[in-house]
Amino acid sequence: MAGAASHRRILLASLVGTSVEFYDFYIYATAASLVFGPLFFPAGDPSAQLLAAYASLAVAFFARPVGAWAFGHYGDRIGRKSTLVASLLLMGGSTLAIAFLPTYAQAGYLAPALLCALRFGQGFGLGGEWGGAALLAVENAPPGKRGRYGMVPQLGAPVGFIAANGLFLVLGLVMTPAQFLAWGWRIPFVLSIVLVGLGLWVRLKITETPAFARVLEEGPPPQVPMGELLRDHWRAALGGTLGAVACFAVYYLATAFTLGYAVTRLGIDRETVLAMQLGAILFMAAGIVLSGIWADRSSPQHVLKWGCVGAVVAGFVLAPGLGSGSLPLMFASLAFALFVMGFVYGPLGAWLPGLFPARVRYTGVSLAFNMAGIIGGGLTPVAAEALTRRGGLPLVGGYLATMSLLSLAALLAMRKPMRA
Repeated sequence: MAGAASHRRILLASLVGTSVEFYDFYIYATAASLVFGPLFFPAGDPSAQLLAAYASLAVAFFARPVGAWAFGHYGDRIGRKSTLVASLLLMGGSTLAIAFLPTYAQAGYLAPALLCALRFGQGFGLGGEWGGAALLAVENAPPGKRGRYGMVPQLGAPVGFIAANGLFLVLGLVMTPAQFLAWGWRIPFVLSIVLVGLGLWVRLKITETPAFARVLEEGPPPQVPMGELLRDHWRAALGGTLGAVACFAVYYLATAFTLGYAVTRLGIDRETVLAMQLGAILFMAAGIVLSGIWADRSSPQHVLKWGCVGAVVAGFVLAPGLGSGSLPLMFASLAFALFVMGFVYGPLGAWLPGLFPARVRYTGVSLAFNMAGIIGGGLTPVAAEALTRRGGLPLVGGYLATMSLLSLAALLAMRKPMRA
């Protein structure tokens, strides 16, 4: 068993890595809500431009299962550490390159094509990132602390969000709208290289996990992990996918969709909405921490079930809160939704690895998490925007409740023991 110093280093590596990855992912989501529509897509209806920007956001979600397959394959064959380093480099490189893209006015249709290609690269890298970070934490966890260790990489989500949106908030305060649209939005993408360097420095110092070491001691690793997973563990993969859908639906409605809706439909200035979201995201961090403690006292699956119940309630709270136009009510509904998000997201780091044996765990966890991202997150901003145009915010709330009930049904149907 690793010592206390080693455990701290391992948890720091999982936290820093996911913080970097989520920072990269969130600056794209924020930029898509604010500037990518007019910059990278043909002039026309602003709502149509926003819809196109949200569609480019979805590209990464379809890339993530491909990345899950590729990185899962090597993570289960050659180890967690080197695979995590590769995923970080790929996503960081894609993010940095976005900073130097030409706009539609400069390059025509080449601009959105390049944007979508780099967005695919971001998603491909993230496809292998989260699963590896979760395994790094959970496979090194002492007995009785899987929930708390598993929630540490989940904290990378609020940390990355605060770094990304905090930077956009500062830029909005010190720049004119014209300056921000012309070049200011590129700064967060350039600065990502600093965070990637920090993540690499931490990750190169860690060792392989004990669970993977045992796999090698017991015999050769699987030749085709995905084949073994789909042949022997497809039920766990399907249940894990559906059980994780709710967290993506809650998050992308409370962040990307809310930002775009409040700025473009309600006319609230960007800095006000970003500040409100930065305050609300702290409730998500609190929910993640509490979920990890609760998961060790009961089970991750038990916490996830109650989190899904809360997410259904959030679906009926978010729409009237956002539609009220009142900043206090908007903040309260966002804070509640993101607090609930902590309970449908925090336990995933301990729950999903427990569904699969160690020899195909990287592949199984990555596939389930990223397929859930497509169902619950990839199309959610697009669907929410379309539902808003058709029937208003109540339909958006119903959409969130439906996604949450889907996860709850999967969790109630599963009876899978935790694996070492």
